[in-house]
Amino acid sequence: MNEIERSKQILAGMSIEEKVGQLFVVRCPQEGAKDAVATYKLGGFTLYAVDFEHRTPDTLRDAIREWNSVANLPLFLAADEEGGRVVRASKFPQFRKEPFPNPQTLYAKGGLEEIRRDTEEKAAFLLDLGVNFNYAPVCDMSTSPENFIYDRTLGRPAGETAAYAETVVSTMNRCGLVGSIKHFPGYGDNVDTHTSVAHDARTLDTFMQSDLLPFIAGIRAGAPIVMVAHNIVECLDSDIPASLSPAVHRFLREKLHFDGIIMTDSLDMGAITLYTGDRASAVQAVLSGNDLLCCSTYERQVPAVLDALREGVISMERIEESVLRVLQLKLRFGIIR
Repeated sequence: MNEIERSKQILAGMSIEEKVGQLFVVRCPQEGAKDAVATYKLGGFTLYAVDFEHRTPDTLRDAIREWNSVANLPLFLAADEEGGRVVRASKFPQFRKEPFPNPQTLYAKGGLEEIRRDTEEKAAFLLDLGVNFNYAPVCDMSTSPENFIYDRTLGRPAGETAAYAETVVSTMNRCGLVGSIKHFPGYGDNVDTHTSVAHDARTLDTFMQSDLLPFIAGIRAGAPIVMVAHNIVECLDSDIPASLSPAVHRFLREKLHFDGIIMTDSLDMGAITLYTGDRASAVQAVLSGNDLLCCSTYERQVPAVLDALREGVISMERIEESVLRVLQLKLRFGIIR
């Protein structure tokens, strides 16, 4: 039985609550994580530094086993282990002697071969801990140290950044670690959407010749997931943040021919909370075409999606389309065995 047939078989046996929960990869709560998995039927946890700081490799593995023991399907265990400023596990000496370096340091040391070697080492490191999903690589193109995201990027022009994306994606796939190319369609020189809404007025031609090239390279290399940013890219949608924009998702599917999982950046970031106000951002995220939702406020967002489904605001067909993609990916990477 292939992945498509098996995923359909699994889907047929899932409850409505299990289907909706599978779309959520949420911040791991500091207390009651096991209960959260059981209650909300979650698809996965995002682990931050606080989740590693007071654990050892062995106690982390024990915690992951405990969380999975009550999961209806094995969890995504995700982290931002980019290297450099953004590392969650390797910053602590009980996990690694020194943190993984950022892409710019690696590239200066040994070009793409050093990037490949580091990606292999990082994959082995994370998988050994039970972390099966790294929110990487950063495919944003930034060549100015003034930009907030610069030190998380390769810091090189589009062509070199595209080669970097291809190298990291293909290596992660070969090593069996789920990755996500981010932050589509690229931040460029925009402000930090963790705190405010960013508008990008550049033309589509400009994007196609620059920021989109690394994402196109990552997609062609087989990226399983594209994480969408919260900036408003006016050439694609002048009003709605990219992560909540049906037009941006159509562009990704129809123009760039991406058939994998589309995932939001965190729905708790300022750009989204400022835009949506008190409305449930997860409902808008599903309606716009996202397959995986990253958030902390799952106690509110999961019931909101369930209510929208029961009220006919979201169709079951729309939910199941995303669940099938999630199941196929978990099967492909051996998360579901």
